[in-house]
Amino acid sequence: MDILITGGAGFIGSTVASAALDAGHRPILVDNLVTGRAEFTEGRIFYEGDISDAALLDKVFDDHPGIEAVVHCAALIVVPDSVARPVDYYRANVTKTLELVDRLTERGCRRLLFSSSAAIYAVNDDFTVDETSALAPLSPYARTKAVVEQMLADVAAATGLKVLSLRYFNPIGADPQMRTGLQVAAPSHALGKLIEARRAGVPFRLTGDDYPTRDGSGIRDYIHVWDLAQAHLAALDRFDAVLGEDDHRVIDLGTGTGTTVKELVRAFESVTGEPLDVVVAPRRPGDSAGAYARGERAARELGWSPVRSVEQGIADTLTWFERRAAVLPDLAG
Repeated sequence: MDILITGGAGFIGSTVASAALDAGHRPILVDNLVTGRAEFTEGRIFYEGDISDAALLDKVFDDHPGIEAVVHCAALIVVPDSVARPVDYYRANVTKTLELVDRLTERGCRRLLFSSSAAIYAVNDDFTVDETSALAPLSPYARTKAVVEQMLADVAAATGLKVLSLRYFNPIGADPQMRTGLQVAAPSHALGKLIEARRAGVPFRLTGDDYPTRDGSGIRDYIHVWDLAQAHLAALDRFDAVLGEDDHRVIDLGTGTGTTVKELVRAFESVTGEPLDVVVAPRRPGDSAGAYARGERAARELGWSPVRSVEQGIADTLTWFERRAAVLPDLAG
């Protein structure tokens, strides 16, 4: 199957592309390289440019008329950054997605997998959510994902487009073959900050210890990125059966296990075999207490369940950061 992957030079998109290649598919990548890395496109079909560029998309479809589905991963994703730069986030995540979808419908592309986010969920008493849970996005980033979901549902209802919105929880890890991983030198999520603190020999800043969780720290559902990539392959394989007569459907992609930040620290110490100093810091703008998936719909409709542990995700992330200078030499150190 020919698959167009937007944001195909980023962390998620490049990993999905690797999984697709391994499964015998042909990924075709589009990325403007604002956050993606050209190194992640080597040996792959790649078009550098913006998803809102109609001429570029026309060329892609002219060159590859057999494209059967689009996996839309292109987005800005850093929560605090979205608080500081909401205009950039709405432009990149909402406006450009609208331009992309307009071109897809013009070109007769009928299958779209959208990289959505569990950050759009409202926090409830037990921190578990499913696809029917209430929504209450707390940051501009999360709100862009919620807006795009609704926009896609409206477009799908009026056109031949069918959309499967995959709500990611918190990806960690790397491609097991270490072809790709986190491209940024200093990731903003908790695991990235743990690695940064260990590397610099400074205490880890635990941002917020007054959440109503079991230990006061935020709770997240950490899913290995390779498991996430396998879920995309399952979604592509079962796309028509899952959508059926529906125009738009939502599926959560998480592990079904909640891990607090303090528990993540203990898991990190277990993997590294080293203690790490921790200091409490204020909550970051836009952060929430968090949530984790119940996961029944993904298992039932995709036939997919994650198989890798948090510890495996930590270990693979550490391995990637040990090797990434050889893949991304200009980010060494």
